[in-house]
Amino acid sequence: MTPGVFARTYAAKYPGELFTRIRADGFSSVQFNLSCAGLASLPTELPDGTGATIAAGARDARLTICALSGTYNMAHPDPDSRKRDRTGFANVMRAARDMDVSLVTLCTGSRDPANMWHAHPHNGSSEAWTALREELDFALGLAEEFNLVLGIEPEPANVIANAVLARKILDEVDSRRLGIVLDAANLLPPEVQPQQAEIVAQAADLLGGSLFLVHAKDIDSNGIVVPAGKGAVDLPAFVSRMKDVGYDGPLVGHNFTEAEAPGVAAYLTAIVGNRAL
Repeated sequence: MTPGVFARTYAAKYPGELFTRIRADGFSSVQFNLSCAGLASLPTELPDGTGATIAAGARDARLTICALSGTYNMAHPDPDSRKRDRTGFANVMRAARDMDVSLVTLCTGSRDPANMWHAHPHNGSSEAWTALREELDFALGLAEEFNLVLGIEPEPANVIANAVLARKILDEVDSRRLGIVLDAANLLPPEVQPQQAEIVAQAADLLGGSLFLVHAKDIDSNGIVVPAGKGAVDLPAFVSRMKDVGYDGPLVGHNFTEAEAPGVAAYLTAIVGNRAL
């Protein structure tokens, strides 16, 4: 495993100092977002050569771009809203192909029309599931066209809220192009943190063969996000469990400040190397 980071952690954009700063802080891989190249995250237009230029910049800095974000609200209650986002998502997929990045990451979304990160009482409805399936079918069609894979991340406020639902959607869709982005913090709201070991073990058992990427977010006992290693998530145990199920890719940290990035990189490097902290 190798330490990675969200590009959006940094104020710098590409072209510029972005990749140099990420590498200097101790990360060897990065999950990219097109907003870090001065575009919208889901751009309505993709200038020719964008993907290839970004990829060259990462190579020059000795960084691997492990994933590109294609997040949009795939369960939005308004079908027209979802259709409008498809144009930008298709451009993300095109950029990923041009960047030679195989993985595009997704959010399964919420029925909250204003915020896809807010829980909604209808997220468990058949309508939400049907909307998500329609969007996944569309996205997987593009994945086939561009020879990419898609990673969905279980999020407590989204339709796919936990490991059990993640396993359900994988089995139902049954596509080699669909897998999981797993973050232990998303499985551990405060009320279940005492059962952390059991919950992580269940997720590993259910999803271990379908992991495309692993995240290293951390939260405290109140569910507040903190830098990796500063909270209640037993990240060394989580990493060990991921290794046990055969995962050997990037460990991507996020939700901390740029000033905190070097410390997070050192922490992730230590735990992936089984070194004393």
